[in-house]
Amino acid sequence: MIRFTKMNGAGNDFVLIDNRSGVVQPSREQIAFWCDRHRGIGADGVLLVEPAGSNADFRMRYYNSDGGEAEMCGNGARCFARFVNRLAGPFSSVNFETLAGVIDAEFDGDLVKLGMSKPNDIALHRTLEIDEQKLISHFINTGVPHVVVFVDDLEATPVELWGRHIRYHAVFQPKGTNANFARIIEPGKIAIRTYERGVEAETLACGTGVVASALVYAALRGGGSSVEVKVRGGDWLNVGFRLVGENAFDEVTLKGPADFTFEGEI
Repeated sequence: MIRFTKMNGAGNDFVLIDNRSGVVQPSREQIAFWCDRHRGIGADGVLLVEPAGSNADFRMRYYNSDGGEAEMCGNGARCFARFVNRLAGPFSSVNFETLAGVIDAEFDGDLVKLGMSKPNDIALHRTLEIDEQKLISHFINTGVPHVVVFVDDLEATPVELWGRHIRYHAVFQPKGTNANFARIIEPGKIAIRTYERGVEAETLACGTGVVASALVYAALRGGGSSVEVKVRGGDWLNVGFRLVGENAFDEVTLKGPADFTFEGEI
């Protein structure tokens, strides 16, 4: 039997397991089973707490619901921070290793503010032919690769269809990319919907997708220091940043909820 905690960050849900002992060595098939919403626990991904190999407090291992390990997950990282705060805290702040670098987290009640890794590989205004449509796309890596496409009607956008085409587009092979569709609500506020690589479907939220969409918006608009982003699940998240040059950012932060749902054994 394995004890777990179920959490969600803005509707993006996860199974969290204390693996500081190192005894949990799940296979790809086992992770996919845990994430199965009909036969398992049900989640968008699995997070393991492990000892850090460097000067960080902990190590975060993140697996998508298909069982593949991914570099980073923003919503998952906020849940991870609250989980280790309950597990080994209380802390005012904590940091942890990911495949995308060391992430810092600060606590503000039920909210968590993450210091994100520096984004890279920004490429704006690339035309993609998708489903007989020519989409103006923007690429950025915020720990994992993301494409952002701005649309006029977010509700009518075929997120699953276009997202799947973008995720497997030849331009982004061999690893593929996540796909975000964004609408400007008003200056400094956008709404997004995300097709997640590894989940292979639209999710209620994607933290790194929120950051990607906010930074692309800021790059296109040429300024600001924060953007409010509404996700599919209805929550608002805040992305802070400092623009340090043409399409270059540092001091990137992501602030939003991380909620406990239930605990159990499987």
